[in-house]
Amino acid sequence: MDFGALFGSPDDFLSFTAGGLVFGAIYALIALGYTMVYGVLQLINFAHSEVFMFGTFAVAWTFIFFHGTDSVTWSLGRALPILLAALVAAMVVSAAVALLLERVAYRPLIKKDAPKLIALISAIGASFALAEAMGLRDRFAGWVGLDDNLADYVAPGKARDVYSNPVAIQPEGLFNIGGYTVTDVDLVIVVAALLMMVALDQFVRRTKFGRGIRATAQDPESAALMGVNSTRVVQMTFLIGGLMAGAAATLYMMKIGSTRQNAGFILGVKAFTAAVMGGIGNLRGALLGGIVLGVMEAWGSAVFGSDWKDVVAFVLLVLILLVRPSGLLGESLGKARA
Repeated sequence: MDFGALFGSPDDFLSFTAGGLVFGAIYALIALGYTMVYGVLQLINFAHSEVFMFGTFAVAWTFIFFHGTDSVTWSLGRALPILLAALVAAMVVSAAVALLLERVAYRPLIKKDAPKLIALISAIGASFALAEAMGLRDRFAGWVGLDDNLADYVAPGKARDVYSNPVAIQPEGLFNIGGYTVTDVDLVIVVAALLMMVALDQFVRRTKFGRGIRATAQDPESAALMGVNSTRVVQMTFLIGGLMAGAAATLYMMKIGSTRQNAGFILGVKAFTAAVMGGIGNLRGALLGGIVLGVMEAWGSAVFGSDWKDVVAFVLLVLILLVRPSGLLGESLGKARA
């Protein structure tokens, strides 16, 4: 490979690859929500991107609650206690929003055996409703009678503006790979994402609830005859997807540090792309698809420029599906969609 022509140098190649791995890990965590819901219900939960978005706001609000609104720069070690609290808050908030979606936008349609297209339209409508609700948070602060200081915490300036975490986390170099310095933030994001995905994979494969999820994904009618409560399985699927989206939101805010009411849209599209690329309905496929997408995006940015990053991502999806229509790990879809 001619690194001089494509990336500038081997060190630049390592830098872009490492950056791609970081964002790929975040894509993979979000993609788990898409792939699990599809595996169980054969539906695309397009509102999952807003589940992630609510998690990013939960992270920023947690930092504001413990620190205040003064802008500061901290090391990862100093921010870690609040960051752990933010992780819990984001996972709880995202899980609650996911369960609300299941209860309001999906369960009534499932009980009435509505066509899949109707559920898809409901998901799209829920996605816009959640994003617009967050965009109106300044009015919400006035409706519930928050005092001026607390209202400024919830909606500083215009509610649709970029919302920044007051605590910026400064990455610190740990070690070098070639000429690239691996930072503590990058390492935590990749390792944490991998650990959560491995834990989820083992949960689905080895626990009672996991067996119920896999049984419902394979054959809902037979699973019901064997005593599997399909409603609880669907709830658990949305709950797990929400928890993973909240974790992804925390890692995203560690890296980016800001969000807005439509922040989930493009990341949701890319996470869905990762899920399809890996083989939608396959947990390990979501991991592989996210990593591949993140790395190829980074390489595309290096070769063609950052403006072409999204183009590279979706062209890659088309090329992979032309060769493997079921995705990279799509063979096991018929055996265990979840």
